[in-house]
Amino acid sequence: MNYYAASGHGEICIKGTNVFKGYFKEPEKTKEALDEDGWLHTGDIGTFLPNGTLKICDRKKNIFKLSQGEYIAPEKIENIYIKSQYVAQVFVHGESLKSCTVAVIVPDVENVKFYAEEQGIPGTLSVLCNHPEIKQLILKDITDLGKKGGLKSFEQVKDIYLHPDAFSVQNGLLTPTLKSKRPELRTYFKPQLEDMYMKLD
Repeated sequence: MNYYAASGHGEICIKGTNVFKGYFKEPEKTKEALDEDGWLHTGDIGTFLPNGTLKICDRKKNIFKLSQGEYIAPEKIENIYIKSQYVAQVFVHGESLKSCTVAVIVPDVENVKFYAEEQGIPGTLSVLCNHPEIKQLILKDITDLGKKGGLKSFEQVKDIYLHPDAFSVQNGLLTPTLKSKRPELRTYFKPQLEDMYMKLD
């Protein structure tokens, strides 16, 4: 992934007497985790802050590259967008043949309905998810949050799909620890993701 400590960010690796020597009778797994110099590759991407502390940004396996060569850490973007009062859940997606990211958002029912009532927009959450004004409201809000949060323009999503039903363990989109199951989310929302990219192309 061409990360170097000199640039202040990259995969977090640790080494010392407290680090395990390898997996019992599993040389292949050991080779994946420990390099030839004995460094344990954690799979976490970190960045050094100005005060010298280390901040974990994302998992290495979640990072993807856009067509222009920029690396994207989706969890970093999601952690900013989730601060929107209109967002309950968010899944940021990108592809190596595309130049931008898109997102699937589960709106915050209460706040979206409150806004809709104030604007005289009737309907259930499913209806509101298909309303252009609601989509524009949420896209603008997350874009503003992204700017305030220091996201670069290529990190900002260019389109969103609003989904009325929450990601859950029951529907197979979250792990038991309530983390997003990215491969499953990609498969589940494949038609919507393709549709967004088709409109953007």
